Amino acid sequence: MADPVHLELYHNAMSSCAQKVRLVLAEKALDYVSHHLDLRAGESHTPAYLALNPKGVVPTLITDGQPVIESTIICEYLDEAFATPSLRPADALACAAMRQWTIQPDAGLHAAIGTLSFAVAFRFQNAAKQNAAREEGEISRHLRDIADNGLDAEAFRQRVPVLQKMLGQMAQRLNGHMWLTGDSLSLADIAMLPYVCRIRDLGQDWLWEDDARFAAIKPWLARMVARPSYAQAMTTWYDTRYLALMAEKGDAARTVLRKLFAPE
Repeated sequence: MADPVHLELYHNAMSSCAQKVRLVLAEKALDYVSHHLDLRAGESHTPAYLALNPKGVVPTLITDGQPVIESTIICEYLDEAFATPSLRPADALACAAMRQWTIQPDAGLHAAIGTLSFAVAFRFQNAAKQNAAREEGEISRHLRDIADNGLDAEAFRQRVPVLQKMLGQMAQRLNGHMWLTGDSLSLADIAMLPYVCRIRDLGQDWLWEDDARFAAIKPWLARMVARPSYAQAMTTWYDTRYLALMAEKGDAARTVLRKLFAPE
């Protein structure tokens, strides 16, 4: 019998990319050593961490001493290295369809959700630090626009079609299907869950509660939340300070967002 693989995960509680990896670990009932990084304190940019992940982002998986980076690749690795239960369809064509979903975060969704999060809530954090950085020219024009103008920022409004398209594609696929690909949960569902949850945590679940265009997302989300992996990978790690901020600022943003997401 082969020796068990030793896994370590460098991650952050609220990171969508880290949430994906924790979901896969939970679905496969894999034990790992947790290294939680405080991103705002710069713990992902220490020399020791940069030696593991030169991008200075989370997550990083260490498997028997070897680092694996990029959350999509980490999820694929875990499913290949630990075959049971499989998180991909057996059919090759369905597996290709699965990958069309798993690449969505890297193809613009992650940036769009990050912009939504910052415009609605996170721009209100550390205002003094942001003002100092603005004076020193350290904030990009993109972030400065959102920090100053929030939901009225052109940089934010350019992201709205990306989010509408994602929700529309999900709803279309889930209309009559339990999962995004195949007959069971796959890496596709895991890839999308943290982003749908972020929209919900920002107080914008009206998008599938009230808007018929996206209604098929609601039962899918309920199925995902009911799985034991959700509690293990998501709620166990949720930072209540962030949740409170997102809920408060989400309430204030809802009227504007309803107008922005209204059908043309």
